[in-house]
Amino acid sequence: MSIKKIHYISGLTITIFIGLHLFNHFCSIFGADKHIEVMKTLRHFYRNIFAETILLLVVIVQIISGLKLFRSNRKIADSKFDKLQIWTGLYLAIFLIIHLSAVLGGRLFLQLDTNFYFGVAGLNSFPLNLFFIPYYGLAILSFFGHVAAIHNKKIKSNWLNLTPNQQAKAILIFGLMLTVTIFYGLTNQFKGVKIPKDYEVLIGKY
Repeated sequence: MSIKKIHYISGLTITIFIGLHLFNHFCSIFGADKHIEVMKTLRHFYRNIFAETILLLVVIVQIISGLKLFRSNRKIADSKFDKLQIWTGLYLAIFLIIHLSAVLGGRLFLQLDTNFYFGVAGLNSFPLNLFFIPYYGLAILSFFGHVAAIHNKKIKSNWLNLTPNQQAKAILIFGLMLTVTIFYGLTNQFKGVKIPKDYEVLIGKY
């Protein structure tokens, strides 16, 4: 099996988890309690030794194969969507390394529940939010940009009388709208979230 095929299969697996993860974040528009409630329900499916082991292995495979594909394809990418696929893939690989390390560190070393407050501590604290807003925002946009680029390349059907290029652009627009909506919820409708004392260590308070 080629590295491109392996990367595609691992990507489909991760996409399922990311879809659930983004849906969970979307629920934050109804408040932190609703976000945590939905998270606890979803954790029955992915927070167990079997699912987490598979997910961790798939993420590692995705990162390694993605970086190799980036090195081999970045100089031959010619179309806008080819370039979008290459560079969003690189950002997602970097993001996954940082994000996975942070989550595992929070769970294993800080002994924190990596819930809503773990994710939004930096988003709602100045000057940390100057990093975390583009960090998270680009991650979501890169995900939809990567999906849009692959969709544009692989889709053959004429869905709703839209060309593959138009469908890919629709995916990008949806991704942008969802990003704004998620940030609206994760910052408590832009008013800011009160961070519980246990999570203040994440923003430099002890």
